[in-house]
Amino acid sequence: MFLALLGTSLLVFLMIHMIPGDPALLLAGLEAGPEVVEQMRRDLGLDRPLYEQYWNFLSGALRGDFGTSIRMRIPVLEEIMARVPYTLTIALGGTILATIFGVVTGVIAAMYHNRFWDGVMMVMALLAASTPSYWLGLMLMLVFSLSLGWLPSIGIRTPVHYVLPIITLAGQSAGIISRMTRSAMLDVLGQDYVRAARARGMKERVVIVRHALQNALIPVISIVGLRFGNLLAGTVLVESVFAIPGVGRLLVDAVLWRDYPMIQGTMLFVASVFVVVNTATDLLYGVVDPRIRVSRS
Repeated sequence: MFLALLGTSLLVFLMIHMIPGDPALLLAGLEAGPEVVEQMRRDLGLDRPLYEQYWNFLSGALRGDFGTSIRMRIPVLEEIMARVPYTLTIALGGTILATIFGVVTGVIAAMYHNRFWDGVMMVMALLAASTPSYWLGLMLMLVFSLSLGWLPSIGIRTPVHYVLPIITLAGQSAGIISRMTRSAMLDVLGQDYVRAARARGMKERVVIVRHALQNALIPVISIVGLRFGNLLAGTVLVESVFAIPGVGRLLVDAVLWRDYPMIQGTMLFVASVFVVVNTATDLLYGVVDPRIRVSRS
């Protein structure tokens, strides 16, 4: 985890310094003279060598200090924490919705392999996985907000405002999880112990849930963990479409203003959550399948 975060912080630091534009010039104003701009660069610490700037950021991050926003003049971590609830609500909601839809449709498709319902579920999964989030969000706004007036379109004021962003974010992941669940279930349903369970006269529901699905969950858990990281990053588009003041929107504004400390802090926060979730996913394997704990010990 530490090496992954260290590599991410270095990569982000180098990339943001390749963004065209000078934050000192933006803050001083386009009409400011060279002396004023240079003084602003010194005040911001941008006149120091890159390795010194990176070390200052890294050492501060290890102490929980991500620096001060160039544009807003407030601590970066304080602003991130104020926006985290919006982003995590959307990302968690999208992950839960995508997992429920993906697992249910994947199991149904596997149970009716090469039959009508298999085709229906896979067409739905293909459409969901192929639909860009920003386009889906705009279409949902057009239908449910502008045409029908059922749901609010922008901003976050009530729990109902989360409905369209969560559906938008869950779309692509639901299709991917559905296809993975179907594939894993088909592999398990062909195993001898499943045929033996059916031969003993067990109900099909028991065979599917207790014998097949439980053993097919490992690859599904893997893809859910990876998709959560992608959903967390995908909130950048969704929050921009629905005007949600989350971490993704904060990152977009920081890039536009060349706010280096805010970009670094936001990206490192997202990377940290992604790494922690994937580590938790790896640990969850042993809970789902005790044989993994035995093999590791």
